[in-house]
Amino acid sequence: MKDHTHNHTPRATRYALTIGWLYPKLMSTYGDRGNIIVLTKRCEWRGIDVEVVPIDQTTTDQKLVTIDLFFAGGAQDREQGIVMKDLKKGKAKILKDSIANNTPALFVCGAPQLMGKWYEPAEGERIEGVGVFDITTKHPGQNEPRLIGNIIAKINWTSLMSRGAGSLPPRGWEYIVGFENHGGRTSLGKSVKPLAKVIVGHGNNGIDKTEGMVYKNAIGTYLHGPLLPKNPHIADWIIQKALEVKYKQEIQLKELEDSLEYQAQKAIAKQLGVQL
Repeated sequence: MKDHTHNHTPRATRYALTIGWLYPKLMSTYGDRGNIIVLTKRCEWRGIDVEVVPIDQTTTDQKLVTIDLFFAGGAQDREQGIVMKDLKKGKAKILKDSIANNTPALFVCGAPQLMGKWYEPAEGERIEGVGVFDITTKHPGQNEPRLIGNIIAKINWTSLMSRGAGSLPPRGWEYIVGFENHGGRTSLGKSVKPLAKVIVGHGNNGIDKTEGMVYKNAIGTYLHGPLLPKNPHIADWIIQKALEVKYKQEIQLKELEDSLEYQAQKAIAKQLGVQL
């Protein structure tokens, strides 16, 4: 019987990953630190050395180019403005170039808005984005309702596998579940694909049933909760991609015991009236 506590003994490995956590003090509104914990532990359980590097106003360009996997969480409009100001000093170009060269990334809620072409807040001027994602986001104003609630969406695995790398997902992991809370409405352009199709919830804009976006090996999503504890298949996809890009070879990750996570996902879906 497999161990349900994840108390795996790490085996010696030649693999190591450096995770760059963008602005952890300014962009961590909804407990998105949990995503970093999941990425770290799922590496450690497989014997993969992992270092988490906070990226903020003090980070040098030299440090930025050593990152194997980027993560950024949600933030309020004011904090997003501060972050964007710092990114424009040089970090934005390095980040954009890294992702264009297939460095994997996970951007949650406010982060993909910043990584898009532009974001129009409810008040104040339009914020020009980094341009990683071909998306635009507009807040419709204070009189319009925020898009809030539990969400379940079916993953568009062809978006994640479209470039030929990686195998199909483990059976049973066709969905993502989480919690969304955003005012901005996001529209996808031609060079990104939706991460998933909304079954219950609002998604990118509450209209077209898309949730999230995928460009190269970068994922953007509105799902908090945080995302990865209930969706470890997404964590493994990102880890696998990071290793394959860094070591320039196909990587097969050691399987972990995820039955509790899967049961949690099914329980949430059941509450939302969806049978997985």
